[in-house]
Amino acid sequence: MTVFPDYEKYDALDLARLVKKGEVTPEELLEAAIERVERWNPLINAVVQKMYDQAKDRIKAGLPDGPLKGVPFLLKDLGVYYRGVPTSYGCRLFAEAVPDHDSELVARYLRAGLVIFGKTNTPEFGLTLTTEPRLFGPCRNPWDLSRTVGGSSGGAAAAVAARMVPTAHASDGGGSIRIPASCCGLFGLKPTRGRVSFAPDAGEGWAGMSIHHVISRTVRDSAAFLDAVSAPVPGDPYWAPAPPRSFLEETGRSPGRLKIAFTSTPPSGMPTHPECVQAVEETVELLRTLGHEAEERAPTFDQETLGRAVLDIINVSTLGAVERRLAELERDLAEEDVEKVTRKTLENGRKLSALDYFNAVQILHRTAREVARFFQDYPILVSPVLLQPPVPLGWLDMMTENLKEYGRRMSEFFGFTQLFNVTGQPSMSVPLYWTKDGLPVGVQFSAPFGEEGLLFRLASQLEEARPWKDKRPPLPD
Repeated sequence: MTVFPDYEKYDALDLARLVKKGEVTPEELLEAAIERVERWNPLINAVVQKMYDQAKDRIKAGLPDGPLKGVPFLLKDLGVYYRGVPTSYGCRLFAEAVPDHDSELVARYLRAGLVIFGKTNTPEFGLTLTTEPRLFGPCRNPWDLSRTVGGSSGGAAAAVAARMVPTAHASDGGGSIRIPASCCGLFGLKPTRGRVSFAPDAGEGWAGMSIHHVISRTVRDSAAFLDAVSAPVPGDPYWAPAPPRSFLEETGRSPGRLKIAFTSTPPSGMPTHPECVQAVEETVELLRTLGHEAEERAPTFDQETLGRAVLDIINVSTLGAVERRLAELERDLAEEDVEKVTRKTLENGRKLSALDYFNAVQILHRTAREVARFFQDYPILVSPVLLQPPVPLGWLDMMTENLKEYGRRMSEFFGFTQLFNVTGQPSMSVPLYWTKDGLPVGVQFSAPFGEEGLLFRLASQLEEARPWKDKRPPLPD
């Protein structure tokens, strides 16, 4: 690699600083990023749409003098629009769905000075815990090419882990930031509900369970990106409480002495892999050495009822997206349009009534109130992210005929993330553990509504105590 060989040493904020000082140009950073995509993407399949010409044209036209000026960046191919470039949702039905405008989030990324040069791989409609869409093929984990990167922001995580970019756009409706961050040894924070606007195309996603942010190598990048995009837009149905200071200012500040709860038992009652338990135990030991209290506790709620409500909302939301697309195309759904698990999702959505959806939303709200009471006593809850380390590719197959087995496998992998989409609370995956086989296992930290600042303070303390930024996957030279 010939252009700016030190590219991979820096996080996004450092790259922006080098641009501001004139030590490197946006053109050189873009070329360095493209070199790495061209080298690693044939192996891991993280980037599914290349936008090199658009990126070069943006630089040529002059970049805004924002806090992230000149930093190469990738968008997830789901849920956000970049004018003139398809947003496929990982689905054949949307493969040629080209928006005529930018999402507000994309506009804010561009105003921050980012150079968007591609889109990343995602499972169809973000419906599963791995990234293996029929449309683009599987994304491979840079730590072990036979393993999943997680889902649904799997391509984003793989691209950051492989050092294509320091930070990439992601979204999270049930764990889709935290799960890929866990699988790829990265930092991933899901913000508070309402922190990032869905304007102008929606007020919320999945009845408020979904939220956009990034996956990064460093805590401070995550904080800086949230600062860049988190102001509400007039007309938003709701927004998160304003923070007392910038999120970037929170990094490096002391979190104080915290009363922390921890658990390795998921709400589903499914077994947790010993190494995921070990990850929590070692983290609790670290937290105690840092001066925090920790005791084994967890919130209680009706998991079975909540699980049905969550599925009802996802089924109806997916059906709505598909029906809108079919109306645009003025045709009916064809067999080859969607994968088999998606087709079952649509069938289930059609069986639900308006009252079913109403009741599902009420269950979400009731659960959020129950869980909020727990966090009045314990400002942090620690758990694994998943019930297992990254599973093999092909283990979760959305083209399977055996939907019962597919559901069982989902339950054996999916662990602790969904609750905090339901409650809207901020929650993060922190890369504090690697298995004996060298696979990353993220540890989840969740905080009260609106308290991203607390998570950033704690995360930066953990980052200093157990640095992970320079841990690299064993990709071939």
